[in-house]
Amino acid sequence: MKVEQIYTGCLAQGAYYVVSEGEAAIIDPLREVEPYLKRLQEDGAKLKYIFETHFHADFVSGHLDLSKKTGAPIIYGPNAKCEFECVSAEDGQVFELGKVKIKVLHTPGHTAESSCFLLIDENGKDYAVFTGDTLFIGDVGRPDLAQKATGLTKEQLAAMLYKSLRSKIMTLADDVIVYPGHGAGSACGKNMSKETVSTIGAQKRFNYALRADMTEEEFIKEVTAGLLPPPMYFGFNVAMNKKGYESLDVVRERAKKPLSPDEFEVAAETTGALILDTRDASVFAKGFIPQSINIGLKGDFAPWAGAMIVDVKQPILLVCDEGTVEEVITRLSRVGFDNVVGYLKGGFEAWKNAGKEIDAVSRISAQEFEKRFKAGESVVFDVRKESEFQAEHIVDALNKPLLYINDWIKDVNPKQHFYLHCAGGYRSMIAASILQARGYRNFTEIEGGFNAIAKTSIPRTNYVCQSKA
Repeated sequence: MKVEQIYTGCLAQGAYYVVSEGEAAIIDPLREVEPYLKRLQEDGAKLKYIFETHFHADFVSGHLDLSKKTGAPIIYGPNAKCEFECVSAEDGQVFELGKVKIKVLHTPGHTAESSCFLLIDENGKDYAVFTGDTLFIGDVGRPDLAQKATGLTKEQLAAMLYKSLRSKIMTLADDVIVYPGHGAGSACGKNMSKETVSTIGAQKRFNYALRADMTEEEFIKEVTAGLLPPPMYFGFNVAMNKKGYESLDVVRERAKKPLSPDEFEVAAETTGALILDTRDASVFAKGFIPQSINIGLKGDFAPWAGAMIVDVKQPILLVCDEGTVEEVITRLSRVGFDNVVGYLKGGFEAWKNAGKEIDAVSRISAQEFEKRFKAGESVVFDVRKESEFQAEHIVDALNKPLLYINDWIKDVNPKQHFYLHCAGGYRSMIAASILQARGYRNFTEIEGGFNAIAKTSIPRTNYVCQSKA
């Protein structure tokens, strides 16, 4: 028996590959299936099952393409109503895989169909449990994403999750390995650890939601507290995973259309496409196509694309570094953005060399910001998350989380200058590009963000220290 975790950092997502005696199973595969097919070929194994823990919201699964290419059935837990051929297994149903077995544990709460899959080894011993979004390392799945689909409140779903954890998961032996669907950085939970593997025993000791003395009322209160609104693309991804989608092969072929600067300009004008520039923030700031939105590929690209681009059907034109076009297309497809209509051949340099109009962002170093900053006068927008802001920030700065830019941008005074920063410059450049695309030019972005600002003498406040004083 071999168990492999295939972890994708951009989405903080774990897929799993299990093989025994030439038979394999894959749990929660990503959209691109080539890595799985390669493993099967290397192991000389046949894919027998594709297990899905639930209808995912934060990414488009590769179940359909994988099933078409291998013939393996797609298996969900109870209550799964697919609009394609799938197996909705019974609670407790066992699937044989070589010399091992995989048992379905129905664990509703995150969603109605959410299920975990218990791996039983060759000796009949419970070896590991693939928990999907039911149990994370240090957290549990948020219970507010399936309200519309189930007609239940988040409190009712949380109560279901409480019962599921205590009747199906916490009853497992302490040495059973826990393989979760996500790690830190995913929007599917709120307190996830950076660790991606644990044990039942460790989670009983350290996971706040698995405290032995925790009442149902306490669980509901703690699990539902502090939940941020889910990104807009979550609902679209659920629909794609449930109803089906175009093959990634088709999506890639359509998207890999090279366009000259003239063709690119015409396409932007005639299709209403969003121009997405995936270059590094430091490069983008110096020059870009007017109205472009910058989301750097070298970062949490897919989640931020999903959060910032409201409609997954939005036509998209790409400006990329050389050799990265296919990776950009693939990573966009993971979160459901399948309508890429082409890319700029030769990248931004081709556009500039063609004498086309360009734009730039006003960006200064933290040291220059230190010289210009005037306490009590300078207006500062901090686009980090609220938790980051509360930990420490510039005195009198305003917290304007990037995630909610579409809400706060309308209140920006176009005649009042402000400084803009995040932690390191990635998110603030996304914000800067959106602001300029909407006509705001009355700001200066800080290179290096708060990490660089913290090395200056600009006054900062630390809430944690104050609370201890």
